[in-house]
Amino acid sequence: MQVTINGKDEKLFGNPPEVGEQLPKFKLENAEGNKVKTADIIGRITLISSVPDIDTPVCSLETRKFNQEADKYPDARFLTISNNTLEQQKDWCAAQGVRNLQLLSDESLSFGYAMKLYMPNFGALARTIFIVDKTGKIIYRQIVPEITDEPDYQDALSALEKLAKRIDD
Repeated sequence: MQVTINGKDEKLFGNPPEVGEQLPKFKLENAEGNKVKTADIIGRITLISSVPDIDTPVCSLETRKFNQEADKYPDARFLTISNNTLEQQKDWCAAQGVRNLQLLSDESLSFGYAMKLYMPNFGALARTIFIVDKTGKIIYRQIVPEITDEPDYQDALSALEKLAKRIDD
């Protein structure tokens, strides 16, 4: 599969999983350095956002946006995954006041390879949103065609609303 970065073609490691497929097995690290496996994610409706680099403007904006939305969906968990180190992620979360979603590190590229979202020539994850149900089945997939663009937040949140209860402000 292919995306672009500033208009230049960039290949993904393969073809990412489709809607209806199960989340593949992978391992990530949380802020405490503990492993988070696919099995730890299953059991709760989850919105997974992958970003190339949390320290860039669009990735930062996207993660802050989902952090603002997370408390409106008590039945859902929000995860953002990047290749940044745990230290970079901790520093970013502290500076941005992000507390409603969990930022996970894929420094080992386990998620990137399992989900086929790694861009080998660029050295980072593609910008995507996946929503999985409680069984780990993918019910929504958005692969942003131009990595420097923001995702379609409303489309993803509308899909999430069909699964999870929303609390209005």
